[in-house]
Amino acid sequence: MKKQLPVGHEDIKRIIDGDMYYVDKTMMIKTLIDSAASVNLFTRPRRFGKTLNLSMIRRFFELELDASGNPVDNRYMFESLKIASCGERYLSEQGQYPIINLSLKSAKQPDYEMAYHCLTDEIAKEYRRHDYVLQMEALAEDEKQRFRDIMARKGTRVDYATGLEFLSYCLEKYHDKRVIILIDEYDVPLENAYFAGFYDRMIDFIRSLFESALKTNGSLEFAVITGCLRISRESIFTGLNNLEIYSVTRPEYADMFGFTADEVKEMLVYYGLEDKYEEIKEWYDGYLFGNKEIYNPWSIINYVKVALTDRDAFPRPYWSNTSSNAIIKELIEGADMATRQEIESMIEGGTIEKPIHEDITYDAIHESRDSLWNFLYFTGYLKKVKEKMGDDMIYLTMTIPNKEIRSIYRNHILKWFDKKIQNSNLIPLLTAIENDDCEVIGDLLTGQLMDTISFFDYGENYYHGFLVGLLKASGKYLVVSNRESGTGRTDIIMKTPSVRGRAFILELKVSKTFRMMEAGCDEALLQIEKENYEAGLRAEGYSKIDRYGICFYRKECLVKKG
Repeated sequence: MKKQLPVGHEDIKRIIDGDMYYVDKTMMIKTLIDSAASVNLFTRPRRFGKTLNLSMIRRFFELELDASGNPVDNRYMFESLKIASCGERYLSEQGQYPIINLSLKSAKQPDYEMAYHCLTDEIAKEYRRHDYVLQMEALAEDEKQRFRDIMARKGTRVDYATGLEFLSYCLEKYHDKRVIILIDEYDVPLENAYFAGFYDRMIDFIRSLFESALKTNGSLEFAVITGCLRISRESIFTGLNNLEIYSVTRPEYADMFGFTADEVKEMLVYYGLEDKYEEIKEWYDGYLFGNKEIYNPWSIINYVKVALTDRDAFPRPYWSNTSSNAIIKELIEGADMATRQEIESMIEGGTIEKPIHEDITYDAIHESRDSLWNFLYFTGYLKKVKEKMGDDMIYLTMTIPNKEIRSIYRNHILKWFDKKIQNSNLIPLLTAIENDDCEVIGDLLTGQLMDTISFFDYGENYYHGFLVGLLKASGKYLVVSNRESGTGRTDIIMKTPSVRGRAFILELKVSKTFRMMEAGCDEALLQIEKENYEAGLRAEGYSKIDRYGICFYRKECLVKKG
Protein backbone atom coordinates (compact mmCIF):
# COMPACT_ATOMS: atom_id res chain seq x y z
CA MET A 1 0.00 0.00 0.00
CA LYS A 2 1.41 3.36 -1.03
CA LYS A 3 2.00 6.11 1.50
CA GLN A 4 -0.71 8.62 2.34
CA LEU A 5 -0.20 12.16 1.03
CA PRO A 6 0.30 14.77 3.78
CA VAL A 7 -2.44 17.18 2.70
CA GLY A 8 -2.67 19.94 5.31
CA HIS A 9 -0.02 18.43 7.63
CA GLU A 10 2.58 20.99 8.72
CA ASP A 11 4.48 19.06 11.41
CA ILE A 12 7.22 16.70 10.25
CA LYS A 13 6.60 14.53 13.34
CA ARG A 14 3.03 13.74 12.25
CA ILE A 15 4.23 13.01 8.72
CA ILE A 16 7.03 10.67 9.82
CA ASP A 17 4.97 8.98 12.54
CA GLY A 18 2.11 8.52 10.10
CA ASP A 19 4.45 7.08 7.45
CA MET A 20 3.25 9.71 4.96
CA TYR A 21 5.00 10.74 1.76
CA TYR A 22 7.69 13.30 2.58
CA VAL A 23 9.79 15.35 0.18
CA ASP A 24 13.12 15.53 1.99
CA LYS A 25 14.25 19.09 2.71
CA THR A 26 16.60 18.28 5.59
CA MET A 27 19.68 19.60 3.79
CA MET A 28 18.36 22.98 4.84
CA ILE A 29 19.56 22.07 8.34
CA LYS A 30 23.11 21.52 7.07
CA THR A 31 23.12 24.87 5.28
CA LEU A 32 21.84 26.66 8.38
CA ILE A 33 24.66 25.17 10.48
CA ASP A 34 27.28 25.98 7.83
CA SER A 35 26.14 29.58 7.38
CA ALA A 36 26.13 30.36 11.12
CA ALA A 37 23.89 33.38 10.45
CA SER A 38 22.35 34.88 13.57
CA VAL A 39 18.89 35.81 12.20
CA ASN A 40 17.62 34.17 9.00
CA LEU A 41 14.54 35.50 7.22
CA PHE A 42 13.03 33.31 4.49
CA THR A 43 10.37 34.88 2.27
CA ARG A 44 8.29 32.67 0.01
CA PRO A 45 4.70 32.68 -1.27
CA ARG A 46 2.11 31.07 0.99
CA ARG A 47 1.72 27.29 0.96
CA PHE A 48 5.30 26.67 -0.19
CA GLY A 49 6.35 24.64 2.86
CA LYS A 50 7.54 27.35 5.24
CA THR A 51 5.69 26.01 8.28
CA LEU A 52 6.71 22.41 7.57
CA ASN A 53 10.37 23.43 7.27
CA LEU A 54 10.21 25.26 10.59
CA SER A 55 8.79 22.12 12.22
CA MET A 56 11.67 20.16 10.69
CA ILE A 57 14.20 22.60 12.16
CA ARG A 58 12.48 22.49 15.54
CA ARG A 59 12.31 18.68 15.72
CA PHE A 60 15.98 18.39 14.77
CA PHE A 61 17.49 20.96 17.11
CA GLU A 62 15.11 20.99 20.08
CA LEU A 63 16.11 19.81 23.51
CA GLU A 64 12.52 18.79 24.10
CA LEU A 65 11.10 17.69 27.44
CA ASP A 66 7.89 15.76 28.06
CA ALA A 67 5.27 16.57 30.72
CA SER A 68 7.39 14.82 33.37
CA GLY A 69 10.52 16.77 32.46
CA ASN A 70 12.23 13.86 30.69
CA PRO A 71 14.11 14.39 27.40
CA VAL A 72 12.25 13.45 24.21
CA ASP A 73 14.36 11.61 21.63
CA ASN A 74 13.44 12.76 18.11
CA ARG A 75 16.46 11.31 16.34
CA TYR A 76 14.42 8.51 14.77
CA MET A 77 12.60 11.02 12.54
CA PHE A 78 15.78 11.82 10.64
CA GLU A 79 17.42 8.38 10.41
CA SER A 80 16.38 7.78 6.80
CA LEU A 81 16.61 11.41 5.65
CA LYS A 82 19.49 13.18 3.90
CA ILE A 83 20.84 14.99 6.95
CA ALA A 84 21.63 11.61 8.58
CA SER A 85 24.46 11.02 6.06
CA CYS A 86 26.13 14.40 6.61
CA GLY A 87 28.40 13.33 9.44
CA GLU A 88 28.92 13.85 13.15
CA ARG A 89 29.51 17.60 12.88
CA TYR A 90 25.83 18.05 12.04
CA LEU A 91 24.30 15.16 13.96
CA SER A 92 26.00 16.35 17.16
CA GLU A 93 23.76 19.43 17.02
CA GLN A 94 20.64 17.30 17.22
CA GLY A 95 18.48 17.78 20.32
CA GLN A 96 20.85 20.31 21.85
CA TYR A 97 18.90 23.59 22.08
CA PRO A 98 15.82 24.94 23.83
CA ILE A 99 13.49 26.34 21.18
CA ILE A 100 10.87 29.06 21.14
CA ASN A 101 8.40 28.25 18.39
CA LEU A 102 5.91 31.03 17.61
CA SER A 103 3.35 31.26 14.80
CA LEU A 104 1.78 34.64 14.02
CA LYS A 105 -0.70 33.36 11.44
CA SER A 106 -3.64 33.52 13.88
CA ALA A 107 -3.66 37.34 13.92
CA LYS A 108 -6.14 37.69 11.03
CA GLN A 109 -8.68 39.67 13.01
CA PRO A 110 -10.97 42.62 12.20
CA ASP A 111 -9.55 45.04 14.80
CA TYR A 112 -6.32 45.66 16.66
CA GLU A 113 -7.48 44.46 20.09
CA MET A 114 -8.56 41.07 18.74
CA ALA A 115 -5.36 40.68 16.71
CA TYR A 116 -3.22 41.72 19.69
CA HIS A 117 -4.95 39.22 21.98
CA CYS A 118 -4.44 36.44 19.44
CA LEU A 119 -0.71 37.21 19.37
CA THR A 120 -0.39 37.39 23.14
CA ASP A 121 -2.34 34.15 23.37
CA GLU A 122 0.27 32.47 21.14
CA ILE A 123 3.05 33.84 23.35
CA ALA A 124 1.24 32.57 26.46
CA LYS A 125 0.93 29.08 24.92
CA GLU A 126 4.67 28.97 24.31
CA TYR A 127 5.28 29.95 27.93
CA ARG A 128 2.97 27.13 29.03
CA ARG A 129 4.94 24.68 26.85
CA HIS A 130 8.04 25.62 28.84
CA ASP A 131 6.44 25.99 32.29
CA TYR A 132 8.95 23.48 33.70
CA VAL A 133 11.40 26.38 34.15
CA LEU A 134 9.31 27.49 37.15
CA GLN A 135 10.75 24.52 39.03
CA MET A 136 14.30 25.91 39.11
CA GLU A 137 15.54 27.73 42.17
CA ALA A 138 17.82 30.00 40.14
CA LEU A 139 14.82 31.98 38.91
CA ALA A 140 13.93 34.80 41.32
CA GLU A 141 10.39 34.97 42.69
CA ASP A 142 9.54 38.17 40.83
CA GLU A 143 10.78 36.52 37.62
CA LYS A 144 8.60 33.51 38.31
CA GLN A 145 5.61 35.77 38.90
CA ARG A 146 6.25 37.59 35.64
CA PHE A 147 6.44 34.22 33.88
CA ARG A 148 3.13 33.13 35.46
CA ASP A 149 1.40 36.39 34.52
CA ILE A 150 2.42 36.08 30.89
CA MET A 151 1.40 32.41 30.84
CA ALA A 152 -1.98 33.25 32.40
CA ARG A 153 -2.57 36.07 29.88
CA LYS A 154 -2.38 38.64 32.69
CA GLY A 155 0.85 40.30 31.58
CA THR A 156 1.23 43.96 30.70
CA ARG A 157 1.74 45.20 27.15
CA VAL A 158 5.44 45.60 27.97
CA ASP A 159 5.55 42.00 29.21
CA TYR A 160 4.30 40.72 25.86
CA ALA A 161 6.36 43.13 23.75
CA THR A 162 9.49 41.75 25.46
CA GLY A 163 8.05 38.27 26.02
CA LEU A 164 10.34 36.35 23.66
CA GLU A 165 13.47 37.90 25.14
CA PHE A 166 12.37 37.06 28.72
CA LEU A 167 11.44 33.50 27.79
CA SER A 168 14.87 33.13 26.13
CA TYR A 169 16.53 34.30 29.35
CA CYS A 170 14.55 31.78 31.42
CA LEU A 171 15.27 28.88 29.06
CA GLU A 172 18.98 29.62 28.89
CA LYS A 173 19.12 29.78 32.67
CA TYR A 174 17.39 26.39 32.96
CA HIS A 175 19.23 24.49 30.20
CA ASP A 176 22.52 26.38 30.28
CA LYS A 177 22.14 26.61 26.50
CA ARG A 178 21.33 29.56 24.30
CA VAL A 179 17.98 29.51 22.53
CA ILE A 180 16.82 29.05 18.94
CA ILE A 181 13.82 31.22 18.05
CA LEU A 182 11.48 30.17 15.23
CA ILE A 183 8.83 32.66 14.06
CA ASP A 184 6.38 31.57 11.37
CA GLU A 185 4.36 33.89 9.08
CA TYR A 186 5.74 37.01 10.72
CA ASP A 187 4.07 39.34 8.21
CA VAL A 188 0.51 37.96 8.50
CA PRO A 189 -0.41 40.40 11.33
CA LEU A 190 0.93 43.27 9.22
CA GLU A 191 -0.91 42.31 6.04
CA ASN A 192 -4.14 41.83 7.98
CA ALA A 193 -3.66 45.14 9.82
CA TYR A 194 -3.07 46.97 6.56
CA PHE A 195 -6.28 45.76 4.96
CA ALA A 196 -8.25 46.12 8.23
CA GLY A 197 -7.06 49.66 8.93
CA PHE A 198 -4.80 49.45 12.01
CA TYR A 199 -1.37 49.01 10.41
CA ASP A 200 0.52 51.60 12.49
CA ARG A 201 -0.53 50.11 15.85
CA MET A 202 0.35 46.57 14.80
CA ILE A 203 3.73 47.49 13.37
CA ASP A 204 4.66 49.22 16.65
CA PHE A 205 3.99 46.01 18.60
CA ILE A 206 5.74 43.69 16.14
CA ARG A 207 8.76 46.01 16.01
CA SER A 208 9.07 45.96 19.81
CA LEU A 209 8.64 42.18 19.95
CA PHE A 210 11.32 41.58 17.31
CA GLU A 211 13.79 44.16 18.55
CA SER A 212 13.92 42.66 22.03
CA ALA A 213 13.97 39.06 20.77
CA LEU A 214 16.41 39.41 17.88
CA LYS A 215 18.56 42.49 18.47
CA THR A 216 19.17 42.86 22.20
CA ASN A 217 18.76 39.21 23.18
CA GLY A 218 21.94 37.85 24.76
CA SER A 219 20.36 34.40 25.08
CA LEU A 220 19.85 33.94 21.32
CA GLU A 221 21.77 31.19 19.47
CA PHE A 222 20.10 31.90 16.14
CA ALA A 223 16.64 32.63 14.73
CA VAL A 224 14.69 31.53 11.67
CA ILE A 225 11.78 33.67 10.52
CA THR A 226 9.40 32.99 7.63
CA GLY A 227 6.91 35.12 5.76
CA CYS A 228 5.71 36.10 2.30
CA LEU A 229 7.33 39.54 2.15
CA ARG A 230 10.55 41.18 3.20
CA ILE A 231 9.25 44.08 5.26
CA SER A 232 11.75 46.95 5.23
CA ARG A 233 14.31 47.21 7.98
CA GLU A 234 13.14 50.73 8.77
CA SER A 235 9.61 49.62 9.57
CA ILE A 236 10.17 46.45 11.59
CA PHE A 237 13.81 45.28 11.71
CA THR A 238 15.22 48.58 12.98
CA GLY A 239 18.96 48.37 13.56
CA LEU A 240 19.05 44.61 13.10
CA ASN A 241 22.47 44.30 11.47
CA ASN A 242 22.66 40.53 12.02
CA LEU A 243 19.76 39.81 9.63
CA GLU A 244 20.27 37.57 6.57
CA ILE A 245 17.36 37.75 4.13
CA TYR A 246 16.76 34.89 1.68
CA SER A 247 14.06 35.96 -0.74
CA VAL A 248 13.01 34.32 -4.01
CA THR A 249 15.77 36.28 -5.74
CA ARG A 250 18.60 34.66 -3.72
CA PRO A 251 20.27 31.41 -4.86
CA GLU A 252 20.76 30.08 -1.30
CA TYR A 253 18.05 27.68 -0.13
CA ALA A 254 16.36 28.05 -3.55
CA ASP A 255 15.24 24.41 -3.68
CA MET A 256 14.30 24.15 0.01
CA PHE A 257 10.79 25.60 -0.44
CA GLY A 258 8.45 24.13 -3.03
CA PHE A 259 9.18 21.08 -5.18
CA THR A 260 11.83 20.80 -7.86
CA ALA A 261 11.02 19.14 -11.19
CA ASP A 262 12.90 15.99 -10.10
CA GLU A 263 10.94 15.84 -6.83
CA VAL A 264 7.65 16.14 -8.72
CA LYS A 265 8.64 13.41 -11.19
CA GLU A 266 9.73 11.14 -8.34
CA MET A 267 6.36 11.59 -6.62
CA LEU A 268 4.45 10.87 -9.84
CA VAL A 269 6.47 7.71 -10.46
CA TYR A 270 5.81 6.56 -6.89
CA TYR A 271 2.05 6.93 -7.34
CA GLY A 272 1.97 5.66 -10.94
CA LEU A 273 0.99 9.00 -12.43
CA GLU A 274 3.94 9.63 -14.73
CA ASP A 275 1.63 10.49 -17.63
CA LYS A 276 0.31 13.50 -15.69
CA TYR A 277 3.60 15.40 -15.68
CA GLU A 278 2.95 17.72 -18.64
CA GLU A 279 -0.46 18.68 -17.28
CA ILE A 280 1.05 19.39 -13.86
CA LYS A 281 3.81 21.46 -15.46
CA GLU A 282 1.27 23.66 -17.28
CA TRP A 283 -0.78 24.26 -14.18
CA TYR A 284 1.61 24.38 -11.23
CA ASP A 285 5.16 24.98 -12.51
CA GLY A 286 6.57 28.33 -13.51
CA TYR A 287 8.21 29.68 -10.37
CA LEU A 288 11.87 30.64 -10.39
CA PHE A 289 13.55 30.87 -6.98
CA GLY A 290 17.12 31.98 -7.47
CA ASN A 291 17.78 30.07 -10.67
CA LYS A 292 15.83 26.96 -9.65
CA GLU A 293 12.64 25.88 -11.36
CA ILE A 294 10.08 25.33 -8.60
CA TYR A 295 6.57 23.85 -8.49
CA ASN A 296 3.79 24.84 -6.10
CA PRO A 297 3.83 22.02 -3.47
CA TRP A 298 0.34 22.60 -2.08
CA SER A 299 -1.24 22.26 -5.51
CA ILE A 300 0.91 19.28 -6.49
CA ILE A 301 -0.07 17.29 -3.39
CA ASN A 302 -3.76 18.09 -3.81
CA TYR A 303 -3.67 17.29 -7.52
CA VAL A 304 -2.01 13.91 -6.92
CA LYS A 305 -4.49 13.05 -4.17
CA VAL A 306 -7.45 13.69 -6.47
CA ALA A 307 -5.81 11.94 -9.43
CA LEU A 308 -5.33 8.78 -7.38
CA THR A 309 -9.11 8.57 -7.04
CA ASP A 310 -10.04 9.90 -10.49
CA ARG A 311 -7.33 9.83 -13.13
CA ASP A 312 -9.53 11.91 -15.46
CA ALA A 313 -10.10 14.72 -12.95
CA PHE A 314 -9.32 18.18 -14.26
CA PRO A 315 -6.59 20.32 -12.63
CA ARG A 316 -7.96 22.90 -10.23
CA PRO A 317 -6.65 26.13 -8.71
CA TYR A 318 -5.98 24.62 -5.29
CA TRP A 319 -3.57 27.37 -4.21
CA SER A 320 -5.97 30.19 -5.06
CA ASN A 321 -8.57 28.76 -2.69
CA THR A 322 -6.30 29.19 0.35
CA SER A 323 -6.52 32.99 0.50
CA SER A 324 -8.72 35.93 -0.37
CA ASN A 325 -6.26 37.04 -3.08
CA ALA A 326 -7.01 40.60 -1.95
CA ILE A 327 -3.95 42.01 -3.69
CA ILE A 328 -5.22 40.88 -7.11
CA LYS A 329 -8.55 42.51 -6.33
CA GLU A 330 -6.75 45.75 -5.46
CA LEU A 331 -4.72 45.65 -8.67
CA ILE A 332 -7.71 45.08 -10.93
CA GLU A 333 -10.15 47.47 -9.27
CA GLY A 334 -7.60 50.28 -9.17
CA ALA A 335 -6.10 49.70 -12.62
CA ASP A 336 -5.69 52.64 -14.97
CA MET A 337 -5.64 52.17 -18.75
CA ALA A 338 -1.90 51.37 -18.87
CA THR A 339 -2.20 48.79 -16.08
CA ARG A 340 -5.22 47.17 -17.75
CA GLN A 341 -3.20 46.78 -20.93
CA GLU A 342 -0.32 45.22 -18.98
CA ILE A 343 -2.67 42.74 -17.28
CA GLU A 344 -4.21 41.80 -20.64
CA SER A 345 -0.78 41.28 -22.16
CA MET A 346 0.31 38.94 -19.36
CA ILE A 347 -2.91 36.92 -19.43
CA GLU A 348 -2.27 36.36 -23.13
CA GLY A 349 1.24 35.09 -22.25
CA GLY A 350 3.13 38.36 -22.54
CA THR A 351 5.55 40.00 -20.10
CA ILE A 352 6.08 43.27 -18.28
CA GLU A 353 9.34 44.86 -17.17
CA LYS A 354 9.46 46.61 -13.79
CA PRO A 355 12.11 47.84 -11.34
CA ILE A 356 12.34 45.54 -8.34
CA HIS A 357 12.96 46.52 -4.72
CA GLU A 358 12.73 44.00 -1.93
CA ASP A 359 12.11 46.33 1.01
CA ILE A 360 8.34 46.71 1.17
CA THR A 361 5.93 48.30 3.60
CA TYR A 362 2.25 47.58 3.28
CA ASP A 363 1.29 51.22 3.73
CA ALA A 364 3.45 52.14 0.70
CA ILE A 365 1.88 49.67 -1.72
CA HIS A 366 -0.18 52.36 -3.42
CA GLU A 367 2.51 55.03 -3.50
CA SER A 368 3.40 53.81 -6.96
CA ARG A 369 2.20 51.14 -9.34
CA ASP A 370 5.71 49.62 -9.23
CA SER A 371 5.23 48.84 -5.52
CA LEU A 372 2.12 46.85 -6.33
CA TRP A 373 3.91 44.87 -9.05
CA ASN A 374 6.69 44.11 -6.54
CA PHE A 375 4.11 42.89 -4.05
CA LEU A 376 2.60 40.57 -6.67
CA TYR A 377 6.02 39.18 -7.56
CA PHE A 378 7.13 38.36 -4.03
CA THR A 379 3.79 36.81 -3.09
CA GLY A 380 3.75 34.40 -6.04
CA TYR A 381 1.35 36.04 -8.49
CA LEU A 382 4.14 36.83 -10.97
CA LYS A 383 7.37 35.06 -11.86
CA LYS A 384 10.75 36.25 -13.06
CA VAL A 385 11.65 35.58 -16.69
CA LYS A 386 14.94 37.49 -16.71
CA GLU A 387 16.63 40.39 -14.98
CA LYS A 388 18.97 43.21 -15.91
CA MET A 389 20.76 46.12 -14.24
CA GLY A 390 19.99 49.68 -15.22
CA ASP A 391 20.01 53.13 -13.61
CA ASP A 392 21.30 51.67 -10.33
CA MET A 393 18.22 49.43 -10.11
CA ILE A 394 17.45 45.84 -10.98
CA TYR A 395 14.71 45.40 -13.57
CA LEU A 396 12.77 42.16 -13.79
CA THR A 397 10.90 40.90 -16.80
CA MET A 398 7.87 39.15 -15.28
CA THR A 399 4.87 37.14 -16.36
CA ILE A 400 2.08 35.04 -14.85
CA PRO A 401 3.62 31.73 -13.68
CA ASN A 402 1.08 29.15 -14.81
CA LYS A 403 -2.55 28.29 -15.57
CA GLU A 404 -3.47 28.17 -11.90
CA ILE A 405 -2.45 31.77 -11.26
CA ARG A 406 -3.90 32.90 -14.59
CA SER A 407 -7.26 31.55 -13.43
CA ILE A 408 -7.07 33.79 -10.34
CA TYR A 409 -6.64 36.88 -12.50
CA ARG A 410 -9.49 35.78 -14.78
CA ASN A 411 -11.89 35.08 -11.90
CA HIS A 412 -11.24 38.45 -10.32
CA ILE A 413 -11.60 40.23 -13.67
CA LEU A 414 -15.00 38.59 -14.16
CA LYS A 415 -16.11 39.60 -10.64
CA TRP A 416 -14.85 43.14 -11.23
CA PHE A 417 -16.63 43.35 -14.59
CA ASP A 418 -19.92 42.11 -13.10
CA LYS A 419 -19.62 44.67 -10.29
CA LYS A 420 -18.76 47.39 -12.79
CA ILE A 421 -21.80 46.60 -14.93
CA GLN A 422 -24.09 46.71 -11.90
CA ASN A 423 -22.83 50.22 -11.13
CA SER A 424 -23.01 51.43 -14.74
CA ASN A 425 -25.74 53.63 -16.18
CA LEU A 426 -26.99 51.53 -19.10
CA ILE A 427 -29.95 53.76 -19.97
CA PRO A 428 -28.04 55.64 -22.73
CA LEU A 429 -27.16 52.31 -24.41
CA LEU A 430 -30.74 51.04 -24.36
CA THR A 431 -32.04 54.43 -25.56
CA ALA A 432 -29.61 54.37 -28.47
CA ILE A 433 -30.68 50.82 -29.41
CA GLU A 434 -34.35 51.81 -29.25
CA ASN A 435 -33.73 54.98 -31.31
CA ASP A 436 -31.68 53.25 -34.04
CA ASP A 437 -28.68 55.45 -33.18
CA CYS A 438 -25.90 53.22 -34.46
CA GLU A 439 -23.12 55.77 -33.92
CA VAL A 440 -23.98 56.21 -30.23
CA ILE A 441 -24.32 52.43 -29.73
CA GLY A 442 -20.86 51.92 -31.22
CA ASP A 443 -19.33 54.73 -29.17
CA LEU A 444 -20.84 53.47 -25.90
CA LEU A 445 -19.74 49.87 -26.49
CA THR A 446 -16.24 51.04 -27.48
CA GLY A 447 -16.06 53.09 -24.27
CA GLN A 448 -17.08 50.06 -22.19
CA LEU A 449 -14.45 47.89 -23.89
CA MET A 450 -11.75 50.50 -23.36
CA ASP A 451 -12.61 50.54 -19.67
CA THR A 452 -12.50 46.75 -19.20
CA ILE A 453 -9.81 44.10 -18.93
CA SER A 454 -10.09 41.32 -21.48
CA PHE A 455 -8.50 37.90 -21.12
CA PHE A 456 -9.53 36.22 -24.34
CA ASP A 457 -7.87 36.62 -27.72
CA TYR A 458 -10.68 38.94 -28.86
CA GLY A 459 -12.65 36.04 -30.31
CA GLU A 460 -16.39 36.16 -30.87
CA ASN A 461 -17.09 34.34 -27.59
CA TYR A 462 -15.44 37.18 -25.67
CA TYR A 463 -17.55 39.89 -27.32
CA HIS A 464 -20.66 37.75 -27.05
CA GLY A 465 -20.23 37.35 -23.27
CA PHE A 466 -19.36 41.03 -22.89
CA LEU A 467 -22.50 42.22 -24.71
CA VAL A 468 -24.86 39.70 -23.09
CA GLY A 469 -23.56 40.76 -19.66
CA LEU A 470 -24.31 44.41 -20.39
CA LEU A 471 -27.76 43.85 -21.82
CA LYS A 472 -28.91 41.46 -19.09
CA ALA A 473 -27.79 43.91 -16.40
CA SER A 474 -30.23 46.51 -17.74
CA GLY A 475 -33.21 44.43 -16.60
CA LYS A 476 -35.58 46.04 -19.10
CA TYR A 477 -35.55 43.33 -21.76
CA LEU A 478 -35.44 39.58 -21.87
CA VAL A 479 -32.07 38.64 -23.35
CA VAL A 480 -31.77 35.31 -25.16
CA SER A 481 -28.35 34.10 -26.23
CA ASN A 482 -27.58 31.70 -29.12
CA ARG A 483 -31.22 30.71 -29.48
CA GLU A 484 -32.46 28.44 -32.28
CA SER A 485 -34.41 30.68 -34.66
CA GLY A 486 -35.31 30.29 -38.33
CA THR A 487 -32.81 28.10 -40.14
CA GLY A 488 -29.80 29.10 -38.05
CA ARG A 489 -28.65 30.29 -34.63
CA THR A 490 -28.69 34.01 -33.90
CA ASP A 491 -26.20 35.53 -31.45
CA ILE A 492 -28.42 37.68 -29.23
CA ILE A 493 -32.14 38.47 -29.09
CA MET A 494 -33.57 41.25 -26.92
CA LYS A 495 -37.32 41.41 -26.46
CA THR A 496 -39.96 42.87 -24.22
CA PRO A 497 -41.93 40.43 -22.05
CA SER A 498 -45.07 41.34 -24.04
CA VAL A 499 -45.25 40.46 -27.75
CA ARG A 500 -46.92 43.85 -28.24
CA GLY A 501 -43.57 45.44 -27.51
CA ARG A 502 -40.33 45.28 -29.46
CA ALA A 503 -37.65 42.76 -30.29
CA PHE A 504 -34.06 43.22 -31.46
CA ILE A 505 -31.80 40.80 -33.28
CA LEU A 506 -28.07 41.41 -32.72
CA GLU A 507 -25.62 39.49 -34.88
CA LEU A 508 -21.92 39.79 -33.98
CA LYS A 509 -18.82 39.59 -36.14
CA VAL A 510 -15.12 40.01 -35.41
CA SER A 511 -12.88 41.77 -37.93
CA LYS A 512 -9.20 41.06 -38.53
CA THR A 513 -8.52 44.75 -39.26
CA PHE A 514 -10.06 48.10 -38.40
CA ARG A 515 -10.75 48.83 -42.08
CA MET A 516 -12.81 45.66 -42.50
CA MET A 517 -15.29 46.44 -39.71
CA GLU A 518 -17.99 47.88 -41.99
CA ALA A 519 -17.87 44.78 -44.16
CA GLY A 520 -18.30 42.74 -40.98
CA CYS A 521 -21.48 44.63 -40.11
CA ASP A 522 -22.84 44.03 -43.62
CA GLU A 523 -22.04 40.34 -43.36
CA ALA A 524 -23.91 40.12 -40.04
CA LEU A 525 -27.02 41.81 -41.47
CA LEU A 526 -26.96 39.57 -44.52
CA GLN A 527 -26.76 36.51 -42.27
CA ILE A 528 -29.84 37.66 -40.28
CA GLU A 529 -31.80 37.91 -43.51
CA LYS A 530 -30.43 34.80 -45.18
CA GLU A 531 -30.97 32.56 -42.13
CA ASN A 532 -34.41 34.10 -41.49
CA TYR A 533 -33.69 34.81 -37.82
CA GLU A 534 -36.94 36.80 -37.52
CA ALA A 535 -39.10 33.69 -38.06
CA GLY A 536 -39.20 32.56 -34.46
CA LEU A 537 -39.99 36.03 -33.12
CA ARG A 538 -42.82 36.49 -35.63
CA ALA A 539 -44.19 33.07 -34.71
CA GLU A 540 -44.31 34.25 -31.08
CA GLY A 541 -46.31 37.32 -32.17
CA TYR A 542 -43.71 40.10 -32.32
CA SER A 543 -44.20 42.51 -35.21
CA LYS A 544 -41.74 45.29 -34.29
CA ILE A 545 -38.36 43.67 -34.93
CA ASP A 546 -35.11 45.60 -35.40
CA ARG A 547 -31.90 44.11 -36.75
CA TYR A 548 -28.36 45.18 -35.92
CA GLY A 549 -25.08 44.04 -37.39
CA ILE A 550 -22.30 44.62 -34.84
CA CYS A 551 -18.62 44.22 -35.66
CA PHE A 552 -15.69 44.33 -33.21
CA TYR A 553 -12.00 44.84 -33.74
CA ARG A 554 -10.05 44.58 -30.52
CA LYS A 555 -11.67 47.31 -28.39
CA GLU A 556 -13.38 49.11 -31.26
CA CYS A 557 -17.06 48.61 -32.14
CA LEU A 558 -19.06 49.53 -35.25
CA VAL A 559 -22.84 49.12 -35.55
CA LYS A 560 -25.13 49.13 -38.58
CA LYS A 561 -28.93 48.91 -38.70
CA GLY A 562 -30.66 46.51 -41.14
